[in-house]
Amino acid sequence: MKKVSVIIPVYGIEKYIAATVQSVLAQTYDNFELLIIDDASLDRSIEICQQFTDCRIKIIHQKNRGLAGARNTGIRHAQGEYLAFLDGDDLWLPEKLEKHIAHLEKSPKVGISFSRSAFIDELGKPLGIYQMPKLRDISPQLIICRNPIGNGSAAVVKREVFEDIKYQENIYDSTEYFYFDEKFRQSEDVEFWLRVAIQTHWLIEGIPEALTLYRVNSGGLSANLSKQLEGLEKIIQKTRFYAPDAIAECENLARAYYLRYAARRAVSLKAPKMAASLINQALVTHLGILLQEPRRTLLTIAAAYSLCFLPQPLFEQVQNMALKLIGVIQKSRILQEEAKQTT
Repeated sequence: MKKVSVIIPVYGIEKYIAATVQSVLAQTYDNFELLIIDDASLDRSIEICQQFTDCRIKIIHQKNRGLAGARNTGIRHAQGEYLAFLDGDDLWLPEKLEKHIAHLEKSPKVGISFSRSAFIDELGKPLGIYQMPKLRDISPQLIICRNPIGNGSAAVVKREVFEDIKYQENIYDSTEYFYFDEKFRQSEDVEFWLRVAIQTHWLIEGIPEALTLYRVNSGGLSANLSKQLEGLEKIIQKTRFYAPDAIAECENLARAYYLRYAARRAVSLKAPKMAASLINQALVTHLGILLQEPRRTLLTIAAAYSLCFLPQPLFEQVQNMALKLIGVIQKSRILQEEAKQTT
């Protein structure tokens, strides 16, 4: 049984970290080490981690280097043949590692295996909806426009991928190998997946089950949007340097998709003016989002303008009905694809 290194960056997540660690310890695939990277957290997060007595847990302390820096530290210390990342506020279902390892073992060309994700709220309650990305034929253009992996807690990666993508740099007064780009404090995972897709032979492929529980945080929409758009521009600029043809085909389309996503977030947080403004910007940036994904785009337009003009109680009633219907359809699709995979 091959070993898996699970890497959890920790900074300011004392509300969630115990449940996150417990979801790793509950895995049906038990040959793993759990590397908890203390990124100079100022709250009780590490104190909570120290209360676990499982011998597979190792706590590594470092000066604050951000999410990418914590992941890089974990990679450098990892002893496993597979590496998996879990953000400190997300959760895994117990069969997460077992199913990914089986996928990677039978798929020698696949370097990154990811799952779908189910959304949970800040209290851990399921929201009944899922991230439903494309699972195969993952192109660089799809990664930058739609990020099919979805979040940093969804992927399990073969060690060889990191060997193929590493580079040396001197940022902290010594030369080190880097994997995730520590100049990114936003969208660092998208930048990494994109580099793998462009610069290596490894395939990126998903499995249909929703094995990651992705926590939706309601705070700081405007600041988060600004950081996300800034992160996208940094990705475009960096990729243009080493793969100009790949980025030229899709940079405006990627901006439009990011703006549409932000419009949906604004709808969920009941910010009508922002939602309408963002979806308008998305359409002006690139009409391709309407041609490529008419249903999602039209639904976002409808939601944004309904939020503007409908009384809030009526809007919430319509929204709740729509989300329940979407969740039922998504769950049915997941079950159908799971059944196909096992036959």
